[in-house]
Order: sequence, then structure tokens, then C-alpha cells
Amino acid sequence: MKDIYVGHFSYVLGDLEQTVEQTVEQNRTVIKEPEKFRSAGFDKHHICSLSTTAYDLAVAAVNPIAKHLHQVGAIIYSTALPVNANIGTTFEETKDIKDLTDFPGSHLQSDFGLNDAWVIGLDQQACTGMIGSFKLAAALLRDTPQWSQILCVTADRFPQGSLYEQSYSLISDGASAFIISTEPIPGGFRYVEHHAITNGGMANTNDDATIGNFFPNTIDCITMNVKRAGLELKDINWMVVQNINVNAWKIVCSPSLLDYDITRVFHPSLPMMGHMISGDCIVNTQMLIESGKIKPGEYVLLYMVGYGLTWQSVILQYCG
Repeated sequence: MKDIYVGHFSYVLGDLEQTVEQTVEQNRTVIKEPEKFRSAGFDKHHICSLSTTAYDLAVAAVNPIAKHLHQVGAIIYSTALPVNANIGTTFEETKDIKDLTDFPGSHLQSDFGLNDAWVIGLDQQACTGMIGSFKLAAALLRDTPQWSQILCVTADRFPQGSLYEQSYSLISDGASAFIISTEPIPGGFRYVEHHAITNGGMANTNDDATIGNFFPNTIDCITMNVKRAGLELKDINWMVVQNINVNAWKIVCSPSLLDYDITRVFHPSLPMMGHMISGDCIVNTQMLIESGKIKPGEYVLLYMVGYGLTWQSVILQYCG
């Protein structure tokens, strides 16, 4: 099977930074005690100003890596919120459904001159969409030998007036991007294996039920991903995870559950941005590279969970 490589990670956050105290004061959360957010690891988050769109975020995330785009066969454009999968604004006036199909992926293709790229929208995997992009892109590259690269992008901003708290996590608007390629990428990774679980019976659930299902399905998703990769959990050098309550990962990694070294669970962006919808794993992976802690040959497992409910993880091997 042809090796697939991943790299050139990039991200951008909403242009307005706020402390938990500021956002609670502005009634953007259900929780009204800032200390509860801080005890869970959240200090700040980023939201978009009124004029900043999800597509603006997508463009800003792709700009730094645009010079590395060559022979791009496809663009996978992921949105956690379906509202961000359309940038049309005039339907209420025109009643013309064309205004509901003004897709951002098509604009991205045109704006970056990726004229030969097939545009794919991925919008029913919520916060796991970027992990799903790894699997989809790897499969497409292996099935389409004339393609050299696929650009993966995710971009979301909450609609004006939204609560910036979901399942007790503080949310940031933002976007991230990476390139997946048939050729090694300097400072990047080799794609190893992916696994996903969807429980459609919980497509419309509340925060408490989401938390209750988090633990067993997280264990199942991670252990099955490791097994499918032909590895053991002890072979995973780093676990790059979703930005949620820090205590949740202590429970997951406890001897009675996953039995994994909590010091190898990496999510340093949590205090500064909270949960950036689909982008946590990309931000934290880039920070792991920049930290110099990861060494060539080491395995890293990226993990996310999202509404739907869907759990996804992917294992990569660092090439350096």
C-alpha cells in the first residue's frame, strides 16, 4: 500500500480574544462562574468580530501554506456547523436556492488558483471533521495515482449571538489546514491508520448524555485505532487530544480505563483558546512539533469527538 504523508499545518483564531470573565459577563456561556472554567483549564478564547466570516478564517489558515500547494487533486473543506458550509447571504430576499449553494470550497479553489482540484464538502462530522479528512484524503490519494496532494481545511465561526459553551467547554472560532501528500513532507508525518465510531441514535442529545458517552467510546475508539495499526498502546509516544476539561483526560488515562501515561497527553493550547471546534488536533500537533519534544520515528495519536455523535482518531508517525 502506498505511503501517505501529512504536514504543513496551519491555523488561525477568531480576531477577538476574551478572558473567561469577560465572556461570562457578556452572557456568552451557560456557566456563570468563571472559576469553574479556570478549574477545568480554560483561561481565554477567541471569537470573530461581526465582519469576520468563517470563509475569512479559512483563507487566513491556507495563506501561510499556499506556497507548498502543487498538483492538488482535491480540496476537502470541513465545517462542524452546516451554516458555515454556505456563504450566501441573500436567500431571505431572493428565495432562490442558489443562494444556499454558494459553497466556500469552490471559492477557495478559485481564490488560490487550484483549478484542477475537485472540491469535497464534509459537514456532518461536527468537531471530528478534520480527523475524518485524514482518512478520506489518504483513501483518495491511494485510489487516484495522478494526484500528488490534497488540501484539507476546516473553518467555523459561531453565528452572532451564540453561546460559546458546549458540553461545558469554552469554544473558539477558528480555522486550520494541512496538506496530505504522496511524497514526504519536511517536518511532517507518515499516515498510519484511522478509526471512527458513529452513534446515530444520539444525533440529538444533551450535554450530560454527551459526557456520559465520552468515556467508553473514547476508550473503544483509541484502542481499536491502535489495534488496526498493528501497534500496542505503549507504542504511542504522544496522544494529541481535544481541548476539553483537563480532568476528563486524567480519568481516560487512569489505570482502570486506558492506563496511559498522562504526561504524554498533549493539549497545550487549551488555556489560550479552549475548544476550537474541529481544529484542536491541528493546533496541538503543530505545537508538539514546535516544542521539539517529538522525535523522528515516534507515533502520535490524534483524537476528537463531536456531535452526531462521532468519535475519530488517527495515528501518524513523525518523520522529522
